[in-house]
Amino acid sequence: MGVVTRQLPQDLGAAMTGNTSIYVVDDDFRVREAIAELLLSAGFCVTTFACAGDYLAHARADLRSCLILDVELPDISGLDLQSQLDCGSHPPIIFVTGFADVPRSVRACKAGAVDFITKPFREAQLLEAVAAALKLDDQRRVLRRARQEIQDRFAQLTPREREVLPLVTSGLLNKQAASELGISMVTLQIHRQRVMCKMQARSLPDLVRMADMLDIPVVPQRRES
Repeated sequence: MGVVTRQLPQDLGAAMTGNTSIYVVDDDFRVREAIAELLLSAGFCVTTFACAGDYLAHARADLRSCLILDVELPDISGLDLQSQLDCGSHPPIIFVTGFADVPRSVRACKAGAVDFITKPFREAQLLEAVAAALKLDDQRRVLRRARQEIQDRFAQLTPREREVLPLVTSGLLNKQAASELGISMVTLQIHRQRVMCKMQARSLPDLVRMADMLDIPVVPQRRES
């Protein structure tokens, strides 16, 4: 794959802002070098690996990034590597392969792959996939930061306030929640207000959204006799 001066996709400029690292895992030296040269010419920092084991042993910096991954590798397949990685915290994956077939492409995409590209490919096609992957990584990073902030707020709650939170966000009335905990309505309302304050919730729907991000289970409501 020759590398020449090129016009980048329109949305790539925004994707390149800030520190970015692209990882390439492919056992074909020529493919690795060609992809690296293309990405370097586009202004990215690129790190290449010949197998999945080398990639897993590498200490990744906490930078916006994506992984360009071959399907056929000498140690384990790219699809098996994908299944081992946490898509919530791991860089988005772009598969590049010379042996594409429908079942594998479907499996990769269902597991969260950004794209499944067949060799030989157009340079613009790969750059567009990288731009999409970095945009997805940005979105995931925003979500992780938001979840961490909410977890930090939740850690400030007292044990009793942590009991009150799921009752309130499950839609129980104050008297129902108070009955569940064996406390007075006045005490329940005090705890509820403290929960709202510590969680920095602007409204009950806002608190419900936070509880959902924390995977707090819904408490089933009992029918009043």
